[in-house]
Amino acid sequence: MSTALKVLGIAGSLRKGSYNRGALRTAQELAPESLSIETFDLQGIPPFNGDQESPPPERVVQLKAAVRAADAILFATPEFNYSIPGVLKNAIDWASRPYGDSAWEGKPVALMGASPGNLGTARAQYHLRQVFVFLNMFPLNRPEVMISNADEKFDDQGNLTDQATRERIGKLLVSLESWTRQLLKR
Repeated sequence: MSTALKVLGIAGSLRKGSYNRGALRTAQELAPESLSIETFDLQGIPPFNGDQESPPPERVVQLKAAVRAADAILFATPEFNYSIPGVLKNAIDWASRPYGDSAWEGKPVALMGASPGNLGTARAQYHLRQVFVFLNMFPLNRPEVMISNADEKFDDQGNLTDQATRERIGKLLVSLESWTRQLLKR
């Protein structure tokens, strides 16, 4: 059997009861043995400040090391004001700096997101895809996992209970593994 791929899961929310943190926990539960999913908590990453790039804050050093150690990235993002949450964009910016030292370079990436709204993070995910172009990341196109009406699909403890959504996340993980292995052969 092939070596297990290391996937870094990052939730674009700091809220402990976040649906997106719950979606990442579900991904960890559903991951095949060929994937190892570890998460990185964005808590403690300061607002980006170009004056602090060299040397960067310790929490940023930890983020960049975790990104570099991963074979692939799995973002679980909420949608704020039709776009990417500030905390997630801030972390992405930090890990891409200073210019020429981006930890994101060439990484395969998959997206999922949960929201109580009807569109389930569609806009935030599309905005992230635009950011990936500059970062030279390679997003998985399908399946898309946009968890709408999340308040009806997670229990009070933040566990994803909706079977159809769990199955979509499982398919996303299988596709991410295949995509990552294809890119690693290049």
